[in-house]
Amino acid sequence: MAEDVREIPKPEPSFVDDKSEELSQIEVSLEEVLESIDKLISNKSPGPDGIHPRVLKELKCEIAELLTMVCKLSFKSASVPNYWKIAKVMPIFKKGSRGDSGNYRPVSLMSVPGKLVETIVKNKIVRHIEEHKLFRKSQHGFCKGISCLTNLLEFFEGINKHVDKGDPVDIVYLNFQKAFDKVPHQRLLCKLSCHGITGKILSWIENWLKDREQRVGINGKFSEWRGVSSGVPQGSVLGPILFNLFINDLEKGVNSEVAKFADNTKLLKIVKTKADCEELQKDLTKLSDWATK
Repeated sequence: MAEDVREIPKPEPSFVDDKSEELSQIEVSLEEVLESIDKLISNKSPGPDGIHPRVLKELKCEIAELLTMVCKLSFKSASVPNYWKIAKVMPIFKKGSRGDSGNYRPVSLMSVPGKLVETIVKNKIVRHIEEHKLFRKSQHGFCKGISCLTNLLEFFEGINKHVDKGDPVDIVYLNFQKAFDKVPHQRLLCKLSCHGITGKILSWIENWLKDREQRVGINGKFSEWRGVSSGVPQGSVLGPILFNLFINDLEKGVNSEVAKFADNTKLLKIVKTKADCEELQKDLTKLSDWATK
């Protein structure tokens, strides 16, 4: 479904520091490109352009300078080469019946040089977010030093703390259906701006998101190319951090304890009275209103 851009809600700014501290442009050095090439995993699959990560690693001294020039030109012009915007979508089986297409997770195989440049952008964004402490502590997905395990342990500890006192606890488990695929682009860009990501870098991300195409591949057979009008690509380097920023203000105004792992959300509240029950329902309504907006 196409995004309704007539009434995009204006979120409260998360970034309240000096305007000079905004992340508005990206400088890239030869050393950064070489470091990113070194961190490539050699046995990963290539994207639609057929450039294998092992080729980049083996020939890094020959291509790093040229790739640095391409990066600088891309950031300066706030434009992304078309080959970095196309993806082969491969279905990865999750669970259940293999005959049900809903039991597969789509993973995008994208250009390796393009993902290398995404890594540089992601590192700059992460540094900006960490320096200004912009992420809420409820988020454990795709964040440095925390994980699914820390999410579970902290939430479990919170439950035990209440139960040990004899308090009854209600827990609500929530999940957004196909969350990564449904992120509306203009609302995402608005959220990024509120986190102090502006100027050329915001324009670059906007260009990276638009005019994307993908096709599905199964057993060597491919569908026709189709345009992508929403979402952040699963399989991209930049997608997860953009999704986290999009969902960062999900629990604003919610009184229940909240724990998130990417799009999976848990609410915890002591419920002793009817009023407590009504408060929990209010929190669920707030989350529903957020999703609707």
